[in-house]
Amino acid sequence: MTPLSVLRDSWYFFSHNLPAITRLCLPLIILEGVLLQQVSSLAADESAATWRLLAGLLFYPLYSAALILFLDARSNGLQPRGLDLLAAGLRLWPSFALLTGLNTLAILLGASLFVLPGLWLMVKLAFAEYLLVLRGLSPLKSLHESFTMSSGYFWPMLTCILMAMLPLWLLDAWIQSSPLFAEGTLASLLLGCTSRFLQLFSSVVLFRLFMLRSTQPDVD
Repeated sequence: MTPLSVLRDSWYFFSHNLPAITRLCLPLIILEGVLLQQVSSLAADESAATWRLLAGLLFYPLYSAALILFLDARSNGLQPRGLDLLAAGLRLWPSFALLTGLNTLAILLGASLFVLPGLWLMVKLAFAEYLLVLRGLSPLKSLHESFTMSSGYFWPMLTCILMAMLPLWLLDAWIQSSPLFAEGTLASLLLGCTSRFLQLFSSVVLFRLFMLRSTQPDVD
């Protein structure tokens, strides 16, 4: 499991399945972006972050679960229909939304203590979504099992996550700080949706890591 080989294989998959991923996820990402923009414009500054988090829970679990199911189907040589994937994602929405909320709160708590605990939790919980969707575990069991699966593989996983996400984090920081992309403008909406869509590549990277880890013996 080398980071460069994981990123190479993930990019190959992402680029060759880009049309299908776009059709599956982009409409929901755009709806999410519009809702987040409306929430930001209506909510008070001190509560806007909380409302944005709650608004994100409406759409992120749906298209993320559908994407994970798509990745699993394509890795097995299947050609699933988008509507079937979204229907399956909708059935998983309650447990996935709960998992997303718990995951986000844990990472934010770690980040509030210091940056490094937040990154550590991000890595340790990285497999939870895949365990819930592909193995049918409960949200709490998925979090616990993710801790176990990631043991001994922290640094390769962290390297892959940072290489996939750091450019997008910098893009988000630039969007939020630049007066050219003031909150509520069309440019801000378009760039925000673009950033969230590109973050789907990190889901492909983590899926690749999950599949590789599933075939390897446990490391104490």
